[in-house]
Amino acid sequence: MTKTSAAAQRASSQRPAKNMVRVPGGSFLMGSADFYPEERPVRRVEVDGFWMDEHLVTVAEFRAFVKATGYVTVAERPLDPAQYPDADPDLLHPGSLVFHQTPGPVDLRDVTQWWRYLPGAQWRHPQGPGSGVKHLSEHPVTHVAAEDADAYAAWAGKELPSEAEWECAARGGLDGATFTWGDEFAPGGTMMANTWDGEFPWQNLMTDGWERTSPVKSFPANGYGLFDMAGNVWEWTSDYFVTRPAGNIQHACCTPRNPRMTSADASLAPGLPGAHIPRRVTKGGSHLCAPNYCLRYRPAARQGQAIDTSTSHLGFRCIIRA
Repeated sequence: MTKTSAAAQRASSQRPAKNMVRVPGGSFLMGSADFYPEERPVRRVEVDGFWMDEHLVTVAEFRAFVKATGYVTVAERPLDPAQYPDADPDLLHPGSLVFHQTPGPVDLRDVTQWWRYLPGAQWRHPQGPGSGVKHLSEHPVTHVAAEDADAYAAWAGKELPSEAEWECAARGGLDGATFTWGDEFAPGGTMMANTWDGEFPWQNLMTDGWERTSPVKSFPANGYGLFDMAGNVWEWTSDYFVTRPAGNIQHACCTPRNPRMTSADASLAPGLPGAHIPRRVTKGGSHLCAPNYCLRYRPAARQGQAIDTSTSHLGFRCIIRA
């Protein structure tokens, strides 16, 4: 090894910020052919190495950011009626989406059975007015929109990961495995993530010990030392959402390197509510994911989320590119 390469290796091994771990670069199989259509096809992708937060950004960390900057999240700001022409005017107050468990089985095609826009819900009040985060400092911050995650990342000198970077990190070196820890959901009976246990959205058996979010690092880390890459809360990425990501990669004859989806227009969904609002990719699933409804606590799973939307099961973590 030359002196130059040795110095480069030492530099790449130095942790750039507290609680970050190195994700080595290389190629991996992205996507899955076994679950939801938007995950297909399986394709080989290559990414450069980077550093990633070992856990989700916590309430305590986000509080420090707000204290230092005076930042006001999207869920705390007045709403522009022109942006929501079909909305009930009585609901046009600052707030966020909060999950409500139903008393019994419901039609799973109707998300309004369990999701409610709750005025006053925000990161300090995750269950709405009257709730707080006094005992949730080490839980992931929630009710953050894409803009909020971007703002925190910029303040911290970091960025949000691309979808490919996030999935590479989540796999932890297990190329093609179903879960971040392997192919068995609960190896030896051990719960590996905070997910919904029972029939969603009415029966939560809490086999994993948690009804809502759990403190970061409550479950085993993956092969790269990253916690909660499955379950707990969904995570924002920097990529815009398209249903067929592989079809938007140029030079398909070659292995794409550091693919990105940067077109907000490509993420619009004509004919759907909020069609004019761009969507970003979220990854990882959450404590509300269940096999009978949303088996998405897997590295290949992906979902499109409107950039102005915040919820009680959506957070983020950051990276630093080498």
